[in-house]
Amino acid sequence: MEWGRSWVVLVVALLLASLVWILSNLSQTYSGTISVPVVARCNLDGYQNQSSNTVLVSARCRTLGFRLVREQSRRERKTIVIDFSPADLHRTGPETFCVIGGAINSYANQFFGEETTVEAFITDTLKFIFPRENHKKVPVETPMTVHCRSQYMQSGAFRTSPDSVTVYGEAARLEGIDKVTTSRLVLTDVHESRHGILRLNPISGVRLSVEEVSYELPVTRYVELRSTLPVEVWNAPAGHELQVFPATAEVVLLCTFPLAKDPLPEFRIYVDYKDFAASINGRCVPRTLRLPNGVLQYRVMPEVFDCIESVR
Repeated sequence: MEWGRSWVVLVVALLLASLVWILSNLSQTYSGTISVPVVARCNLDGYQNQSSNTVLVSARCRTLGFRLVREQSRRERKTIVIDFSPADLHRTGPETFCVIGGAINSYANQFFGEETTVEAFITDTLKFIFPRENHKKVPVETPMTVHCRSQYMQSGAFRTSPDSVTVYGEAARLEGIDKVTTSRLVLTDVHESRHGILRLNPISGVRLSVEEVSYELPVTRYVELRSTLPVEVWNAPAGHELQVFPATAEVVLLCTFPLAKDPLPEFRIYVDYKDFAASINGRCVPRTLRLPNGVLQYRVMPEVFDCIESVR
C-alpha cells in the first residue's frame, strides 16, 4: 500500500516537473517563421478603400515559445486589416498596388505585434487589388457662427484641410451631391486664431474619403483709422471732365495692431471713367488700389457717388 502511494507521488512529481520545464522553456524567446493573412485598407482616389484579396505575410521572427507553438498549431489564421499610407502603395496595374522594400518593415508591429521582433521578411512584395469605384470630388463647406471680442476680427480666409473630399457610390447618387458639410462651428469671444477638427456630416448611401477635416481661423487684433480723402477720377479721355459728388469721402481702415506704418498716405480712392461710361444713371462705386500692408478691411462712405460729365 505504501509502495503504491510512493509511485503515485513520484508520478505526480514527475508530471509537475515536466510542466514546469515546459513552461520555463516556452517562456523563453526563440526564432521561427510566422505568417499572417493581411487585407489592406487605404484611401486611394477612384478605388474602393479595402483590397479585394488577402496577402499572406511571412517573416522569420523572434518571440516567446508560447506564440510560436500557438501559431504553428493553428489550422486557420485570423485575417487582419492593416491601414496603409497611400505613399507606400505603388500602382503596378489598373487595379493592382504593391508594397515593397523598406515600406514593409514599417508595418512589422502591425503585422506581428509589438512583442515580436522581425529578423527578416520572407515575403518581399505585397500585392493588393483595389477595385475601381464610382466617385467624384466635391468641396467641403462649414456652417459657422463666429463672434469676435471687441477690437478683434478675422484676418484671413477660413480654411479646412482638406478643402475637398472624394465621394464614392452609385452614379445616380453622386449626381445629386455637389458639396459635403461639416458639423456647425460655433465660436464666441474669439481673440486669437483658432484651429481644430470638424467631423463631416455623413451622406446616406455613399462613402467619404475622410471622416473629418482640420480647420484654421486666423484672428487678429485691429485698430480703426478714419480720414476724409478726395475722390480722384481716372482714365478720363482728353477733353472730358468728370465731376464727382460729393468730392470727398469718409474712409475707415481696419488695420492690424500694432501698426508698423501709417497706411493712410498710401490709400487712395477713385472713380473710373470706364465705369461711368458703362453706367445708366451716372452713379459709380469708388475703387481703390491694392490695400497697403496691414490693412484688413476698409469702408468708404458714401458707397455710391453721382458723376456728371462735361466736354471742353
